[in-house]
Amino acid sequence: MRDIYRLLTRWWTAFALAASLAMLGAAHAFERFAGLAPCNLCLKQREVYWGAVAVAVVATAWTILSGSRRGTPRIAAFLLAAVFATGAVTAVFHMGGEYKWWSLPATCMGGGAIDLESLTALALGTGPAQRVAMCDSVAWSWLGLSMAGWNAVISLALAGFSLLAAKRPKDARAPRFEKA
Repeated sequence: MRDIYRLLTRWWTAFALAASLAMLGAAHAFERFAGLAPCNLCLKQREVYWGAVAVAVVATAWTILSGSRRGTPRIAAFLLAAVFATGAVTAVFHMGGEYKWWSLPATCMGGGAIDLESLTALALGTGPAQRVAMCDSVAWSWLGLSMAGWNAVISLALAGFSLLAAKRPKDARAPRFEKA
């Protein structure tokens, strides 16, 4: 268990990169294959993962180029914790609006951009009507949690792991070389 902890904290930025790309892939798969159009808050939650990808790519590249002598840079782990915590706050706000705990702002009334061509096709009757996703309705849920709820849980877990990676013990940061 200790070896897994060391591996996870030492290469946390690579794991965070993989987790962020997996979350983005899942969101796009739900959109593409399940036909769930994202609302404005869903798109905001994706922006958080894109920010995490940017931080994780730079930090992982730094770790690899430096020969991984010190493992994950602490500042990157703290940045990732802040990014994932921001994602958790956004997801909880979205989930609260879905479950009618509070009302959402007017900018949450529809998702996706509508361009002039699609409006013209709609007016002429030659194109399909675009489905507008509402932020205050649950499009998909599992075990009583909506997608925003699961995103909050995952974002909180990633923020927690990021803090563990940032506060890891000194022996996990630098490999020990035994003298023969």
